[in-house]
Amino acid sequence: MNARQNDERKARRAIALIVGTALVFASCRVSAPTMRTELVFGTVCAITLPKPDDALLARVFARLRELEATVSANRDDTNVAEINRSSGISPAHAAPDTIAILRAALSYAKQTDGLFDPTIGPLVKAWGIGTDAAAVPSQDTIDAARSLVDYRRVTIGESDTVFLSKSGMRLDLGGIAKGHAADLAAQILREAGADRAIVDLGGNIYAVGEKKRGTPWTIGIRDPETNRGAPILSIPVSNASVVTSGAYERFFVEGGRRYHHIVNPRTGWPAETGLLSVTIVSPNSMRADALSTSAFLLGAKEGLALVEAEPEAEAIIIDAKRRIYATSGLRGKIRVLDDRFSVADGEPENGGL
Repeated sequence: MNARQNDERKARRAIALIVGTALVFASCRVSAPTMRTELVFGTVCAITLPKPDDALLARVFARLRELEATVSANRDDTNVAEINRSSGISPAHAAPDTIAILRAALSYAKQTDGLFDPTIGPLVKAWGIGTDAAAVPSQDTIDAARSLVDYRRVTIGESDTVFLSKSGMRLDLGGIAKGHAADLAAQILREAGADRAIVDLGGNIYAVGEKKRGTPWTIGIRDPETNRGAPILSIPVSNASVVTSGAYERFFVEGGRRYHHIVNPRTGWPAETGLLSVTIVSPNSMRADALSTSAFLLGAKEGLALVEAEPEAEAIIIDAKRRIYATSGLRGKIRVLDDRFSVADGEPENGGL
């Protein structure tokens, strides 16, 4: 998938999102919902309120742009880029947002023994997935990039600094930063008195409040094989984030084989765990973001176990055989809308790392 195709996909998704969110609020009998969309974090982001409030929406998007300008690994003028340029040389100043996200990322890195690793930047750059430079790198290139991925070489100093101890290391907080952004957006909306809203940051959904008193929002999960068309299942959600990671999100095809963006830092190659997607539901979107990637990398069995052990988090995992698995808090709450998919009986298989 080249950059132009990626932009076209984002535009199609934005149109679908506008229609879908309008229907959500229409079902709530709200006469004049208002939506604002902007391109942030390299994707179409949308926030919908039950009534117009342009000033509030402008404030939320201004904060999101500020965050992107701080932690994006795809720009040369961000705080993360400054830290990366200083790798192996000296500690670099770290902004509060950078430290907050990095601390959380390092916690999940430790919890997953480095399977989720915020220093995966060299591998992300080597593959170039989502850019015009996407191509299968040589094994030597992969091995060289892998040697630079090690969360244990990151030091957060007492004076708001971050040091990457080996030259060439690169932070990439893309696996968790949008979750932090969604949490910030929800916080701003709540503090402004918005008791209902839908935040969609390119697939990171935050459902603020309830659809109406006593009735949760209904959030649909799209077809993990195409990311198009009607939802294949739905779940009830109130005051929680819904984050999905899947092999369909960013990918390219070379030699008849599809390579997706969820790279395993242990192998240096896109993960092959027999999964189509992982969806996490949690009131903390940053937690949901990290867990969705981690569980995808672990495979169905170990991924479910990881989320079951995590406070205030639930998971839906769909494997390549279109079987749906869920953690205990979501069992019985999933409504399957596409008969190609079915809730599985028994324990899942594990696809390996």
